[in-house]
Amino acid sequence: MTTTKHLELTGVDIDFPTPNGPFKALSNVNLKIDRGEFVSLIGHSGCGKSTVLNIVAGLYQATKGGVLLDGKEVNEPGPERAVVFQNHSLLPWLTAYENVELAVKQVFKKTKTKAEMKEWIEYNLQLVHMDHAMHKRPDEISGGMKQRVGIARALAMEPTVMLMDEPFGALDALTRAHLQDSLMEIQADLNNTVIMITHDVDEAVLLSDRIVMMTNGPAATVGEILEVKLPRPRHRLELADDPQYNHYRAAVLSFLYEKQRTPGEAPTKPTKQHTSTDSTTTDSPEATTPTTKTSSTDEQAA
Repeated sequence: MTTTKHLELTGVDIDFPTPNGPFKALSNVNLKIDRGEFVSLIGHSGCGKSTVLNIVAGLYQATKGGVLLDGKEVNEPGPERAVVFQNHSLLPWLTAYENVELAVKQVFKKTKTKAEMKEWIEYNLQLVHMDHAMHKRPDEISGGMKQRVGIARALAMEPTVMLMDEPFGALDALTRAHLQDSLMEIQADLNNTVIMITHDVDEAVLLSDRIVMMTNGPAATVGEILEVKLPRPRHRLELADDPQYNHYRAAVLSFLYEKQRTPGEAPTKPTKQHTSTDSTTTDSPEATTPTTKTSSTDEQAA
């Protein structure tokens, strides 16, 4: 990981209009991210994680403060910032190849020949291990395979920043683990900067260079930032009983379940799990199955 800072959020506030007046979702969010760094945003539902991601993506405009990418202000979407949502958002009548091709034509139609674009599409599908099914439509492949195509489509835009909004939240535990491993391999090869939202504490510790823990909303902000100094490449089975891994895990859980619980609420003790595929989430213990997000404004409304 290099030390060149290239993404900065400075004094970011955002207010949303409501019938009862402005709703302040974020207040004074400050964050500097290095090139090639993997940063996870974690916090309880309604803490504005998706709002931060949408501001970096250029989908929302901050009410106060702003975002700089390589010294340039971010005020609209751009191909240098690719977004991967929990819902793969593939066009159902197109094959995996054709879905990736849409993004490639949009970004490279003036700079690559047809042969170069074909090679580039196939390369990105190979990166996510989907070259064997590139000519299948979404209804012919599994949920995990659809998400791999969504990641390939994002990578094919050749972004400097990958923005991932709970990309594995709707997948079963085994598929999620395989995709986490693939993401670590791809990020190591390409050195993209990655900002990922997650409710999964183990996922955050496994994947991240730093974990940004958000305070509860309204007026949410950065509460604590944990630097994860585990050596790479990382292997989940080896880390399961690693004291340093468990120290990081406990630090995140302490922030979420002790420092950020609702005033008057008794501390919650999430189930401790250390299997190769299971993990602890920041949702309530009674409802640990991730809920599919239908829009980028879900956290604002929560």
